Amino acid sequence: MGKMEGKQQEREQWNSKFEFILSVIGFCVGLGNVWRFPYLCYKNGGGAFLIPYVICAIVGGVPMFFLEVGIGQFMSEGGISVWKMCPLFRGIGYAAISVCNLLNMYYIVIIAWALYYFLLSFQGVLPWATCGNWWNTIACVSFGPSGTNHTMLEELRAVNITPRDSVVEFWDNNVLQISGGIDEMGTMVWPLFGTLLVCWIIVYFAIWKGVKVTGKIMYFTATFPYVMLTALLIRGVTLPGASQGIRYYIEPKWEKLLEFQVWNDAGT
Repeated sequence: MGKMEGKQQEREQWNSKFEFILSVIGFCVGLGNVWRFPYLCYKNGGGAFLIPYVICAIVGGVPMFFLEVGIGQFMSEGGISVWKMCPLFRGIGYAAISVCNLLNMYYIVIIAWALYYFLLSFQGVLPWATCGNWWNTIACVSFGPSGTNHTMLEELRAVNITPRDSVVEFWDNNVLQISGGIDEMGTMVWPLFGTLLVCWIIVYFAIWKGVKVTGKIMYFTATFPYVMLTALLIRGVTLPGASQGIRYYIEPKWEKLLEFQVWNDAGT
């Protein structure tokens, strides 16, 4: 009986070191890199933000990464059972699992939004680029690429309203279908329900066989984002005025380093 209790369950292993490295690289490219980091860099002083970011990465990020990977490799245990070596810190395992679950619920919704936009983008005319749809209001304005010479002022000259971009109205009234207030329950947004369900199904089939299958999937998911980012980079730097935008984006504002919020954003 004692032998059975002391016997550890054999855990799956990666097929190769290369697949493990690909999985780590894949986790490094996510919404935080593509979406949040550029926004934080722009918000918190441009190039100056890299100083607190690098400091936080060296002091906290890199040591925590090696701690997590090293302990997992040495103990061959999960995030909770690995702390059998020091039961006092078992709460770290539960906290890590809780944070992971919260992040999954948060990011899967954003991915569902992206999938919804992706499917609608196959139409000849993008639905968020025009007015006159069921979700648009009288205040809707669609700005074309040729300029801002529109007849909206003539059409709305007797109405005291603030014009709203067709993109904003599509987001508020079609995608989210925001209700009038917290006291209004609203209705189920079935298109988003469908895209969210599809996302969860994809996640399930990506991990249901363990790391044996996940490692194979990483060959695509870890490399394709870099290909897309490279394409977006080439497209961005070739647009008119790109040099001015890049200069404004990375030009350091040193006074921002004295603000607490900048260091808080760098750490999170």
